[in-house]
Amino acid sequence: MLHVKPEQTPLCEATLIERVKSGDQGAYTALYELHIKRVYGLCLRLLADQAHAEDAAQEVFVQVWRKIAQFDGRSQFSTWLYSVASNVAISYLRKQKNWLQKVVSIEHCGMDEQSANDCKGLNGLDKLIVRLPERARMVFVLFAIEGYRHEEIAEQLGMAVGSSKSQYHRARQLLQEWYENE
Repeated sequence: MLHVKPEQTPLCEATLIERVKSGDQGAYTALYELHIKRVYGLCLRLLADQAHAEDAAQEVFVQVWRKIAQFDGRSQFSTWLYSVASNVAISYLRKQKNWLQKVVSIEHCGMDEQSANDCKGLNGLDKLIVRLPERARMVFVLFAIEGYRHEEIAEQLGMAVGSSKSQYHRARQLLQEWYENE
């Protein structure tokens, strides 16, 4: 089995991808090890829950195994992978909402301050991001961190472009307020 530690120079990513496409599980493991931390970080920022982020990150790599043939190499693999990750995390979030939230439309807040401070794998700004209300957090992460345009975010989250911009502004205000009070 091929084992690549992140601090080692990995095989050419394009070679790994071709090997994964041909069913090479060792190459898949190497690709997983190269990207799991960032995928988990993205899922954690979007979901604001460690257990859900772990589940979603694992689902991302299940999807990668199933859909790797769809990756055509016209963009960087990481761009495709993080797009899969954001889609999986958003889908996961929608599935996890309880019936009351669906009926009454209660806005789910992120982690409380103590949970964010205790969370392994979070530091600095990430500890503030996971405390944001759900929609504001998702828009902030997709726009400010992942580089999506408001039009793309609006389509992905099923909201108006103006709502995406408003949620981003709200997130920035809350983050600034919390940062100044720390």
